[in-house]
Amino acid sequence: MFFPPDGHGPYRLLRAFGGAPVERFHESLGAPEATQRARLAAIAAGAAGTAFARDHGLTGREDLAAWRAAIPVREHAALLPWLDRVEAGEPAVLTWAPVRQLVQTSGTTGRPKRVPVTDAWAESVAAAQRLWVLGLLRDEEALAGGSALSIVSPAVAGRTAGGVPFGSNTGRMFLAQPFWVRWRAPVPYAVYTIDDVPTRQYAILRHALAADVRSWTAANPSSILLYTRLRDQWWEELRRDLAEGTLGRTGARGLPKRALPEAPAWPWQLRRLNCWKGGPAAFFVPKLTAAIGADLPVREVGVTASEGFFAVPVDDGDPVAWLGGHVLEFVDEAGQVRWAWELEVGGVYRLVVSTEAGLYRYDLGDLVQVTGFAERVPRFVFLRRAGAELSSVGERVTEAQLQDAARVVCPEAVAVAACLRWAEVPNLRVAVGIPGSAPGPTPSPAAALSAALDAALRTINLEYDDRRETGRMGPPEVEIVPGAAWERWKAERVAAGAPEAQVKDPVVLDAARFEALRSLGAGG
Repeated sequence: MFFPPDGHGPYRLLRAFGGAPVERFHESLGAPEATQRARLAAIAAGAAGTAFARDHGLTGREDLAAWRAAIPVREHAALLPWLDRVEAGEPAVLTWAPVRQLVQTSGTTGRPKRVPVTDAWAESVAAAQRLWVLGLLRDEEALAGGSALSIVSPAVAGRTAGGVPFGSNTGRMFLAQPFWVRWRAPVPYAVYTIDDVPTRQYAILRHALAADVRSWTAANPSSILLYTRLRDQWWEELRRDLAEGTLGRTGARGLPKRALPEAPAWPWQLRRLNCWKGGPAAFFVPKLTAAIGADLPVREVGVTASEGFFAVPVDDGDPVAWLGGHVLEFVDEAGQVRWAWELEVGGVYRLVVSTEAGLYRYDLGDLVQVTGFAERVPRFVFLRRAGAELSSVGERVTEAQLQDAARVVCPEAVAVAACLRWAEVPNLRVAVGIPGSAPGPTPSPAAALSAALDAALRTINLEYDDRRETGRMGPPEVEIVPGAAWERWKAERVAAGAPEAQVKDPVVLDAARFEALRSLGAGG
């Protein structure tokens, strides 16, 4: 049993408050079919009578087979005929339940990608979040004390033309937490809504440094690394503000005081770090120990997206599918659609979800890999975005392989990105981000790095090795780019409206975006 009734006092108290999700989770482990049938019954009933239901001949009484037969798998763009009506404020388009707001997904360029929020959907996500928190507290009683630092973005950033509010899911989840959880947050929510990014980041650090932070949660591990660099950059100013009880950048006074050492350090009793660990995030996780100055456990925050919560890390193992929330389907590499209890260990699947907010058989475009089972329910991890690989002649270099190679040959690298150079003999163009490096080409070290990266990729990827051996691919061209380019990339997306806490680091790019990233390094 993942959540036994016995344990230390804070755990038992929290378990008593969160009993319903705990029971639903435990029941799903032995009876996943029944759990998913129950979730579909609720979701289908919420869709009955809507515009979407009329368009698809739905009655609201569909079983799992009928649901598949009536609704094709669709990506976000194919749902726009209905989502546009939701944004316009039209009721009963996808669900009878009112749409409370829209959450905007990360890293968008061009038209924002937004998905609806209903009360039932929010409760499913909150239930998964409670399981995650309960597992943390079960394993670490010290987390019941002190503060829990989270890096989030504003829950509401604006309104659509139809008057529907939209914003970040991290901010929405922060505000949806029980009052006693929000009370433990060292940073007031208002700080996360400051428009000027450097001022907001400084204020987050200033408030956090005044508290006894026990756990630090950020979707991206690169965000934790960023705040470490900002701490070092602003240390003298932060020391002065903490000593005087001020927030110099805003003129605020009367804030909590704290004495800080002369050299930059985290003055906390940190016990846990929580962040994404799969996909591109895997490049940054090994760097957290040096950045924090301690070898702390890092717990996955789950297989999640703005569209929902799909697998919960209930221990230090890989996340367990949350079948008591949304309806989950998995498309294998042959195109066959499977249910969670039909998966195989080691299998790679594209995740398709049906949610209480009106995303029906929605193709997330995320690839996950099954790593084991908890009774009859799969554990799986995020692998990469479908199509997030470089392949000109069948070499299929993935984000993870590119990052692994860069980590081996250039341990000081803070980021890496690549695109294809298309030619009769194509090759990879690679930008390696190094802190403090000079902008522009640096032929000698870059040439050595090119050879080393080529050798590492040939070891990691046999298809790449074959294409290099047979001359179908040329050697990679590596350029050293200031690490600040990636920070500027993210800042531009935040300025364009993407939630700061969720913006993903660019790794696999097309040629135009690769050039855009390089140009951001021109300022040093």
